[in-house]
Amino acid sequence: MNSKLAQARAVNRSASGAAVAPPGRARHAGGTLLKYVILGFFALITAYPLILVVSTALKDPLQISVNPFQLFSSFHPQNIVDAWQIGQFGSFFFNTVKITVPVVALVVALSVLAAYALARLNFPGKGLVFLLFTLGLMIPFTSVMIPLFYQLRDMGLLGSIWAVILPAVAGSAGFGIPLGVFLMRGFYLDLPNELAEAARVDGATEFQVFYRVMLPLSAPGVAVLSVLVFFQTWNTFLLPLLYLPGTENRPLATGLYQFAAGRTQDYGLIAAGALIMAVPVLVIFLIAQRQFVKGVTTGALKG
Repeated sequence: MNSKLAQARAVNRSASGAAVAPPGRARHAGGTLLKYVILGFFALITAYPLILVVSTALKDPLQISVNPFQLFSSFHPQNIVDAWQIGQFGSFFFNTVKITVPVVALVVALSVLAAYALARLNFPGKGLVFLLFTLGLMIPFTSVMIPLFYQLRDMGLLGSIWAVILPAVAGSAGFGIPLGVFLMRGFYLDLPNELAEAARVDGATEFQVFYRVMLPLSAPGVAVLSVLVFFQTWNTFLLPLLYLPGTENRPLATGLYQFAAGRTQDYGLIAAGALIMAVPVLVIFLIAQRQFVKGVTTGALKG
């Protein structure tokens, strides 16, 4: 009799304990929900301009004039076709590719080589060389844009895509070799030296140590540098505006600016041009997102 009574009391206690959640757990769940609500609110605020651009690019011109802020009230992809053909955004797009690809390739290649030498090799004046690279991060473009204009003119490069590629690689107007060297040097300094020594013992040359051992280990840093340089070069505006007069080599940023200045009422075509400019950036970021986040996280942990 007593054993049955004890079993009944134990069952009641377990049932009541399962029915009533601990207050601390409930508070934790409420705090987590509040965090997600706040993050979702700010994510919506951030994403709304992009969603509005996509909606405007795909809306009928009449719907845009009636209610410009109503999302996806119609489907009119002809805006993108007209922007690509009439607005010459196809030409602007390929001009941007011709500028961006060499800039990214040159900046990454030269930065990893220079950063490895400054981090792993011993030679006279190494500290001074690194200081000269970092000075490139401190000089504003506005202080050199006029002398650079005359220098490019005297070199016969004004008006060609090299008038944008070379200053962009040098870091005159944003990310370039100075930032690349500064970023990649930190990665190479934190890599274990034992791996390089083991490769040298096996008979590897210094370039083989760099190419086969150190460069693969620095892949997250290379990904971060590549994405940053791509974003900066793809969206660059001031360099082509100053050094690429005319329309033959005009990239997307200045092309969109000139197109919008002459068509202040064609909101659908302007939005379509902005969408053409933004889509490659989103695609590249989605492709390199994992490596980019890994590289940023690794750099933060090392710092």
